[in-house]
Amino acid sequence: MEDRSHKVLLALVMLFLFAVIVLQYVCPGTECQLLRLRALSPAAAADPYRAEDETPARFVPRFNFSADDLLRRVDFNIKGDDLIVFLHIQKTGGTTFGRHLVRNIQLEQPCECRAGQKKCTCHRPGKRETWLFSRFSTGWSCGLHADWTELTNCVPSVVDSKKEVRLRPSRNFYYITILRDPVSRYLSEWRHVQRGATWKASLHVCDGRSPTTEELPSCYTGDDWSGCSLQEFMDCPYNLANNRQVRMLSDLSLVGCYNLSVMPEEQRNKVLLDSAKENLKRMAFFGLTEFQRKTQYLFEKTFNMNFISPFTQYNSTRASSVEIDKQTQQRIEALNFLDMELYDYAKDLFLQRYQYMRQKEHQEARRKRQEQRKILRAKQAHLREQGENSSSTDYIGNVERWRR
Repeated sequence: MEDRSHKVLLALVMLFLFAVIVLQYVCPGTECQLLRLRALSPAAAADPYRAEDETPARFVPRFNFSADDLLRRVDFNIKGDDLIVFLHIQKTGGTTFGRHLVRNIQLEQPCECRAGQKKCTCHRPGKRETWLFSRFSTGWSCGLHADWTELTNCVPSVVDSKKEVRLRPSRNFYYITILRDPVSRYLSEWRHVQRGATWKASLHVCDGRSPTTEELPSCYTGDDWSGCSLQEFMDCPYNLANNRQVRMLSDLSLVGCYNLSVMPEEQRNKVLLDSAKENLKRMAFFGLTEFQRKTQYLFEKTFNMNFISPFTQYNSTRASSVEIDKQTQQRIEALNFLDMELYDYAKDLFLQRYQYMRQKEHQEARRKRQEQRKILRAKQAHLREQGENSSSTDYIGNVERWRR
């Protein structure tokens, strides 16, 4: 019995050695050292991006995007005048991402975050000027949870308000945002409102003014809507939680802002959705709450900025703890039908961008390996030539000595 165990152990050792030899033959370059180390670890075949958010092994794209749509690499100059603008949509995980931006990026001059203060100072190297426009760096300078319509009209004037027009730099504004599954986001907002959140300080400025109470009625009469049931939350026809992500990302001036009488509802919905899709596609970057590690990867590749610690996927949230039946879920999906369509579009674009960037990364690594092999072969040929010349010289020298 003991002899049989030794044979099994010997067979496993031989198999392991064979695998190492094959790996050495297939991938001899120095870049493969990490791959060999991973081959020795228990999680050899694990892809950290796939394991983190449980992406399907085979992603089948639904939408056709051009290479320009998929490739996202911006020449962000933190030492110049470029500015990253974070559009923070409620209950999408934007607070967590916003903290990553001010506390978790490797920078020559890191943001200065003091205990007890909500805002951090994020100055460019050698300048007393910010490179980041966000809740945790500049505060709500354009209003609480300002949308695309507000930010694109407000940010340039806020950043350069103290400078004369002729002295204002021609900046690149790089807009970024985070989206979330509409049902989860809606339930999370309901729970937040239920605890007393109102966002009354939001300005909703469009075409130079905020909406009237007739254009944007309130769902409640008191100071807040705390304690409201999910049914009450869904029943309010003016609830801004409905299709919030589409409204936050579209150009509201195209539909007359909050004046619903400007055009028929069906036409309004189409214009809003098309605008949100186009703005999202043109943004420098967007991430998805459900794909934290991929969000980190794409941001790093887009801006050539690396985070210090990896993002963590939290699958247990307040929204996930809410148990709803199929009928309620269908009602929420119906109330957020524009957001549902936008999220399908965003998820497809996001995963296609991720695949595209990973393929580019693998192609670049392959090119570097080929270059290294070419250099190695050239060195080996040179050494052989030197050896042959040395042998010829030694032989001629010996002949001369023999003649003497």
